[in-house]
Amino acid sequence: MWKMLKFLKKYWAAVAAIVVLLIAQALADLKLPEYTSNIVDTGIQQGGIESIAPLAIRESEWEKLTRFMTEEERRTAEASYETFSSERAEEEGRQELLETYPALAGETLYIRKELKEEALSELEEAMLLPELIAYSLGDASEGAQMLPEESIRDSFVESLNGVSDTMQEQAALSYVKGEYEAIGVDLDGWQMRYLLRTGGKMLGMAFLIMAAMIAVGYLASWVSAAVGRDLRGSVFGKVVSFSNAEIDRFSTASLITRSTNDIQQVQMVAVMLLRMVFYAPILGIGGFIKVMRTTPSMAWIIGIAVLGIICMVAVLMAAAMPKFNRMQTLVDRVNLVAREMLTGLPVIRAFSREKFEEKRFEKANRDLTKNSLFTSRVMTVMMPAMTLLMNGVTVLIVWVGAKGIDLGNLQVGDMMAFITYTMQIVMSFLMLTMMSIMLPRAMVAAKRIDEILSVETTILDPAEPKERKEKRGLLEFDHVSFRYPEACEDALEDITFTAKPGETTAIIGSTGCGKSTLIRLIPRFYDVTGGRILLDGVDIREIPQKELREELGYVPQKGVLFTGTIADNLRYGRRDASAEDLAKASAIAQASEFIESRQDGYDSLISQGGTNVSGGQKQRLSIARAIARRPKVYLFDDSFSALDYKTDATLRRALKEEVSDSTVILVAQRISTILHAEQILVLEEGRIVGRGTHEELMKSCETYQQIAKSQLSSAELGLEKAEAGKEERADE
Repeated sequence: MWKMLKFLKKYWAAVAAIVVLLIAQALADLKLPEYTSNIVDTGIQQGGIESIAPLAIRESEWEKLTRFMTEEERRTAEASYETFSSERAEEEGRQELLETYPALAGETLYIRKELKEEALSELEEAMLLPELIAYSLGDASEGAQMLPEESIRDSFVESLNGVSDTMQEQAALSYVKGEYEAIGVDLDGWQMRYLLRTGGKMLGMAFLIMAAMIAVGYLASWVSAAVGRDLRGSVFGKVVSFSNAEIDRFSTASLITRSTNDIQQVQMVAVMLLRMVFYAPILGIGGFIKVMRTTPSMAWIIGIAVLGIICMVAVLMAAAMPKFNRMQTLVDRVNLVAREMLTGLPVIRAFSREKFEEKRFEKANRDLTKNSLFTSRVMTVMMPAMTLLMNGVTVLIVWVGAKGIDLGNLQVGDMMAFITYTMQIVMSFLMLTMMSIMLPRAMVAAKRIDEILSVETTILDPAEPKERKEKRGLLEFDHVSFRYPEACEDALEDITFTAKPGETTAIIGSTGCGKSTLIRLIPRFYDVTGGRILLDGVDIREIPQKELREELGYVPQKGVLFTGTIADNLRYGRRDASAEDLAKASAIAQASEFIESRQDGYDSLISQGGTNVSGGQKQRLSIARAIARRPKVYLFDDSFSALDYKTDATLRRALKEEVSDSTVILVAQRISTILHAEQILVLEEGRIVGRGTHEELMKSCETYQQIAKSQLSSAELGLEKAEAGKEERADE
């Protein structure tokens, strides 16, 4: 969860705006049931009369009410009303009073002042009992004037024992309604105005909710899309900065899944997190507060509903959580198998292993399908169970609420509001439940993404780079040793040699002797574990990687081309290379002929992975790309193996003329490729066992002799003449 929030940290302002909008939406949502209750209870049942403290009362009725008030209640009432006659109303220009209260024309009225909520509550408390007495006595109140007020009040208080507050308020409202009729108030118009006013407020709240939801949806979508964009960029940038050691730690299939599916999971849950997880607690807590204010006697029903949700969620989580945690691993497996099938399709077909690979993919796919089906079925069970729970709670509320209404302890509108608040609370828990099931998978995805972003790269730029006095391309290996991560023995041991500008240093040896490993140490794909490599007298670890690699022209063992034109691929190492530079590099690499034979020439498109060119053409384009860069050091990692002997010889001749001032390090399997190298290194089991020219090694290195004899005839190697010379000298 914290990793998810960490990804959102950059967009804190938008997240804060979303939270504010969600609070506004929740407050509006919580206000709607209150308005519904008011329409039913006040607007319909009470005729639009909102308070038991009348807005206007006749002087004669005022005297009746004040008879049954205590001294303190009388002071409260007198402070809340002021007397108005028709003359005063006309003098002060209060014509609306004459229109609203027609009785004012012939009788003095007590008009209620504008009161705050607290003062109004005190007034209602003061007037409740006198109004109930007046309503109960009716016309008999005239005769009751001869009785002591205290005795009437005391006896009436005793008679109210067991009568609910709701019934008392309804009786008081009936008295107020009768008084309004006596004053001449248009009660039908009063009721309609109240209904329209309250309905208008509901409509305004609905529009506010709609606007908040649209704004939240827009901002949440924008934030999640931005998070996805940033994560993809960060993951891609991090992977690009990985050395081979870090790339070996994660499989290619896993890196692809983490860069696509995992980020998509985080992005999807980020939207729901912003729209639901932040909203649900606000709605749930607000609904509970509203319930406790309106009908606290039924709050136990909410406890039952919440307990039912928790039990259901616990069961579902226990069943689904392990499957969600396993989901990403299974996606990795499907990607791995699919990628191996696609990249190895020629081999699969050549060995007729289609059925085997189909079964392998089917197993990986079936495992993922079973896992997905299980989690989907769990989610499918949730909605009917939640619907059953919510409907059951509604029935329970109606059953309990009906009894309260029958006893006069509850009004219909309050019961309707309670049902709505309960559903809001249940829905908030439902939203959290849905997120609790989806969040684990996203958390796994976020963890996998964070594993890439938090990986410490082993190949780092120096804190204080060293300047090279001259940039010639002189390369020195000084007692270099190297061991792969987690390996138990060195792949290279005590390698020492110097590769000079203008010379070719060739490296040869049996398969697995460390030739490619040695050449990969120069661009710092790996760092040496012992000794040092110097470029122009400076340790390459003290040279920034960008600066180091700008001096190198690397041609990998397997030619790699990118989607685009031939020119785009040739300019990959030097974006400002001119058309003449490309033509020259292609001519040296013996690629001009097949490039120019294409209809679009250098603008011909290369498909993904270079599948529309042959292996030899791909290799020659890779060599041309390195030549076009004009580096100080050329690194050829068995780059001529896909070329025929004639092209190989022609290319090396042209290359020798072109790079006469550059250092060339050449890894090769064929003796014919390295015959004319100024220095040949023979590797065996990671150690140099031979060093010198071809002629010198043929005399002094048994390993080199064995390799040479396995590839070339004695005549080609000049061994027959040498043997004949030996025999002649022996005869003499």
